[in-house]
Amino acid sequence: MLSAQEIAAGLAAGPSSQAVGGVGIPAAESGRSGQGSVESRGSGVSPPAEDSRLSSVRFNWQLKAILPLGLVLLAGLLLFTLATVSLQNPQRHFVLIVAGAGAVAICAVSILGLAHFVQKPMVELQEKIAQLSEGDLNVAVSFANRNDEMGDLGRNFNYMTRQLRENRAEIELLHRTQMSRAEHLATLGELATGLAHEIRNPLAGIAGVMEIIGRDLPPTSPARAVVKDVREEVAQINRILTNLLETARPHPPRMCRSNLNTTVAHAVMLARQQVLSKPIKIELHEAADLAEVEHDSDQIHQVLLNLLLNAVQAVDGVGTVRVDIGARGDRATVEVTDTGRGIPPRNLPNIFRPFFTTKGNGTGLGLSLARRIVEEHHGHLEVASVEGKGSKFTVLLPFQMPVSEASAS
Repeated sequence: MLSAQEIAAGLAAGPSSQAVGGVGIPAAESGRSGQGSVESRGSGVSPPAEDSRLSSVRFNWQLKAILPLGLVLLAGLLLFTLATVSLQNPQRHFVLIVAGAGAVAICAVSILGLAHFVQKPMVELQEKIAQLSEGDLNVAVSFANRNDEMGDLGRNFNYMTRQLRENRAEIELLHRTQMSRAEHLATLGELATGLAHEIRNPLAGIAGVMEIIGRDLPPTSPARAVVKDVREEVAQINRILTNLLETARPHPPRMCRSNLNTTVAHAVMLARQQVLSKPIKIELHEAADLAEVEHDSDQIHQVLLNLLLNAVQAVDGVGTVRVDIGARGDRATVEVTDTGRGIPPRNLPNIFRPFFTTKGNGTGLGLSLARRIVEEHHGHLEVASVEGKGSKFTVLLPFQMPVSEASAS
């Protein structure tokens, strides 16, 4: 008989194989017609294309099991016949008949035992695997309570199906949760868009009035400082509303093949204007031999400017912000590295979530919008940070968009 390891190997081969007669046989072979096969029992499992590579001759497990036993018994009978040559014919015939009957009885009992203890569980296992492959996870074999190798196989199979059921239930729960959250965010997005429009209209009027008041005030009036503060707050509110609108109603990128060095240099130039009065140095290292990248220069400029301003705000006192342009495989890379305070490990998984911010005057939409823009370019935004030493954001953009996306744009 075959060992438990051989039987278990047939099941461990995964969904693409089935254990037939205690041996792991590919599903293509077990699906062929023949005694004990799944197809012949009406399970509806059709043999896959790789059947053409299998042997055209199929031997049932009964033949494989009984053939060695029959050969041994036949050899025993031959030896027994030679040993009884000295006996007289009537006695010899009687002894040979009894020996032959015994050999046949042994073979019959062996076949019946194998059929009950091996074939029946294997056929049931094949049928359950066929149901499992059709998506029915509520299956279990009945021989799992046996205290032998076949019972171990059944318990392992039932445990596997139970794990699959639990995993499916967990996936369905997560899917329902994500769908509910998506609907909630969509409703909030529509509400935020309407509120942003309603706020922007009077905000423009306030900005215009403050501009007129600022011009009419005397140069020595202390109210000019108050007017300046109000105008800065109005500008901050306007930036928040702009980010909110871009997050709620994004427009698709307008792709164009151009020099990525130019896009990055423009963002660096604007960021340097923000640090003229600070001891912060922004270094740019271009890649002169970099191939042109298919991208929306306005949107990528917005992403890089956001990363640069975040890097500047993360630096307390003297520091450096370094921008490196390069390539990684079939993608162009832009690395923004700072020597600032870094990001705490507990905050790192949340930095791309909308409205998450640790800055008092931040909106929490910058990084979320930046990642969405990069992903719309079929790129990726990576981050690495060490608290107290600084952070590095890496923008990866493919040199060329996929054909379907390029034709659509």
